[in-house]
Amino acid sequence: MLYELGNWLNKLDIPGAGLLHYISFRSGMALITALLISMVFGRRIIDYLRAKQVGELVRDLGLEGQIQKSGTPTMGGIIILAAILIPTLLFANLNNIYIILMILTTVWLGLIGFLDDYIKVFKKDKGGLAAKFKIIGQVILGLIIALTLYNNENVMVGEKILVKSSDITVKDSVLSAKDINLHNGMTYIYTESRGTTTTIPFVKNNEFNYEWLVGWMGGNSARWTWLVFAIIVILLVIFISNGANLTDGLDGLATGSSAIIGATLGILAYLSCHYEFADYLNIMYIPYSGELTVFVSAFIGATVGFMWYNTYPAQVFMGDTGSLALGGIIAVFAIMIRKEFFIPILCGVFIVENLTVMMQVGWFKYTRKRYGEGRRIFLMAPLHHHYQKKNIAEPKIVVRFLIVGILLAVITIVTLKIR
Repeated sequence: MLYELGNWLNKLDIPGAGLLHYISFRSGMALITALLISMVFGRRIIDYLRAKQVGELVRDLGLEGQIQKSGTPTMGGIIILAAILIPTLLFANLNNIYIILMILTTVWLGLIGFLDDYIKVFKKDKGGLAAKFKIIGQVILGLIIALTLYNNENVMVGEKILVKSSDITVKDSVLSAKDINLHNGMTYIYTESRGTTTTIPFVKNNEFNYEWLVGWMGGNSARWTWLVFAIIVILLVIFISNGANLTDGLDGLATGSSAIIGATLGILAYLSCHYEFADYLNIMYIPYSGELTVFVSAFIGATVGFMWYNTYPAQVFMGDTGSLALGGIIAVFAIMIRKEFFIPILCGVFIVENLTVMMQVGWFKYTRKRYGEGRRIFLMAPLHHHYQKKNIAEPKIVVRFLIVGILLAVITIVTLKIR
């Protein structure tokens, strides 16, 4: 909205209007606005939820301090969604395909989570929305994201092409003549192209094309690349959004982890949208992705601001309204900046939480079938409850998990140079 206002003011030759086009300025304003929305208006939303008795229904699982949380306002994810969407609508370029898809992701998963919370709170059904309907919603979203990224003409990657100096013309490059560089005795230029190339960590010249996975099909491989890409996108959306949902079991854990991941993705997005940085770090240059920095700044502001009320003892829970959306946003964002293979490192906390539940359930079913009684690997899953069962204080568990999250974020950034 304000980006378009900047265009109009520029035509009128208004001094300072160009400031509204600087990504750094708009990102900073988006972060501040998101913080203010979540902290200032968050209080009012919490009071409203409490007045409407929109409280958490807590089952007694024998965990210390758990029963005291019963009745705490839930569905606070509304605060997070508002704090992400409003600054994005204000400061981002709404014609940018990446921003459109991020808004779609936020609203789509937010609505699925809201419906789940609504059934739990107002219909008094602790099961909430049936798991199959959640999965269907996530699959549809993943398919939309994959097909759009695969087919949209504005989704490009910058490829470094080695050429002879005599063959270079400026029109062949996305850069000006001064930006044509000499590299290892060879001249290269950047050109924009569409495709399913992505980045893999710890490997030199670390670009991978999904087409390789169907290369055995010969001439038909290109026709089916979109399907492989779509399957990867769908699996990531499902796994990370559910991982964030499972992590939201201790006060401040999911929001803190999301803020750390969001900050890391913001750094990667900013580096990827500038060919100077991309060239220096030898990472993939992604044209037109700079607007994602504005979105992720709002994301960081929203999650940090929500922690004002969500840290121990929490005054509000985000519910599935927030947690499903946070995980989905992280997955889709990473896919857009071609860093989805960094997710196992960066989102390690979400992944471990998810895996511990899968391991616990799978082992319990297997042993019950084989030995007649179910056995457990952990005292309780997901993993944070295992430590609660060991009588470790909730704030200590959260802080230690966040420290691990920061360590994983640093490792993710460092992989840009470790190859």
